[in-house]
Amino acid sequence: MFPTLIILHSLFRWCVLLSLMYAIIRAAKGYFSNARFSSLDNHVRHWTATIAHIQLILGILLLMKSPLIHYYFTHFEASMANRDLTFFGIFHWTVMIVAIVVITIGSAKAKRKSSDIEKFGTMLLWFSIALVLILIAIPWPFSPWAERPLLRTF
Repeated sequence: MFPTLIILHSLFRWCVLLSLMYAIIRAAKGYFSNARFSSLDNHVRHWTATIAHIQLILGILLLMKSPLIHYYFTHFEASMANRDLTFFGIFHWTVMIVAIVVITIGSAKAKRKSSDIEKFGTMLLWFSIALVLILIAIPWPFSPWAERPLLRTF
């Protein structure tokens, strides 16, 4: 189950990024062109949040099984000196959870807005904030906090 979980998590991370970017592009186009909030826009809003929630569940399952996280919390003092351990032990999952909360709030607020421009504007604002948070919390190969390849070989 553990290797399958890692593969699913790796695939869904890209789904989250792609769906979030697609939703932001649709929201920006709709907002700046004063378009009608269509059924497709509503589906994009809904599925972006759903994909993010699936990734959250996969991430939490992986977090609970991770030997790195286990080591971090059992050797907390020593781990704090290691940037990679600190990044994954605290920063990464905390910021990712905050990003999912921001997506959830943005989706719920957009759903309840009465005008189309308000729906697009709400999606654009909240989803953009979430995307920035996610981009900050990704362990990019060039990151000063933790280095990981974009595509891992197992």
